[in-house]
Amino acid sequence: MVFANVFFGANFSFYVSLTRNFLDFQQIFMLQVLSAAVFFIPFALFSKQSFRITWRDAGNILIVSLLIVYGWMYMLLWGSSYTTPIDASVIATLGPAFTLIMDHLMHPRKYIRTRVVGVVCALVGAAILIFSDGFSLTHGSRAQGNLFVLAAVVAIAINTVIIKPQLEKLGTLVVMGWYYIIGLAITAPFFWKYIAHVPFLRLPLYAQAELGYILILGTVLPMYLLYRGTEKLTSVHTALYRYIQPLIAGILAVTRGQAHFNAANITASAFIFAGVVLVVIGYNYVRHGLPKLRSDGLLQH
Repeated sequence: MVFANVFFGANFSFYVSLTRNFLDFQQIFMLQVLSAAVFFIPFALFSKQSFRITWRDAGNILIVSLLIVYGWMYMLLWGSSYTTPIDASVIATLGPAFTLIMDHLMHPRKYIRTRVVGVVCALVGAAILIFSDGFSLTHGSRAQGNLFVLAAVVAIAINTVIIKPQLEKLGTLVVMGWYYIIGLAITAPFFWKYIAHVPFLRLPLYAQAELGYILILGTVLPMYLLYRGTEKLTSVHTALYRYIQPLIAGILAVTRGQAHFNAANITASAFIFAGVVLVVIGYNYVRHGLPKLRSDGLLQH
């Protein structure tokens, strides 16, 4: 999980560099889906575990595939093309709060004030970033970019909670192979439209290196590490590692002159961090003499 979030954090800087200078975000998106499909699909096609997939498993995998491909990958690239790497990575740390909200909806528990206050604090932090330049969400604005990144964070949080049973039953590589079988099927009709006219070999060498990083170290490897961690850890612990991302993204963005930390970044980070701490503290509670619940909602042994 540490390495996955280090790689994801670096992505934000490279997204911004490429979309502002060389490529449309749709072109990067199509290449991300293709590269992940080439790597993961063989694991689904040639694994005996695929024969264990039930209709319920298939339904969950279909929902999560849509959340990953268009909810996470597409919306994150779209948002990052308008905002700064620092803003995008700070919003990504809202993952734990939304993961816990989704987990509560799927496994209802009684509300306690600490969790409610924590969620409110986290959402206030997101609002500070989205509306730091005013309340106008104009097309192409930084605020719109931040809002799209927020939508991507919600999608990945929902997917982390939904897919855990299938990861434990079928294994990470098989599930991800089916993600990208579905992902390739729904993006293939648009692939040639966005890729045909791009002279990739004529891009500057540093731009080719950034694109290569995004496709391999920024997509294939961290996606595998993320879901391998999700298979072994609770969704709550998985989400908490996202605090690594703004550190890496911030260092790269400042070093490369793409952005700088300002009052909005710092204030929003403080609200989000405080909110997630409160949510996690309130996650365990004692219920009428029963033992405390674990972070995945199950009773302790």
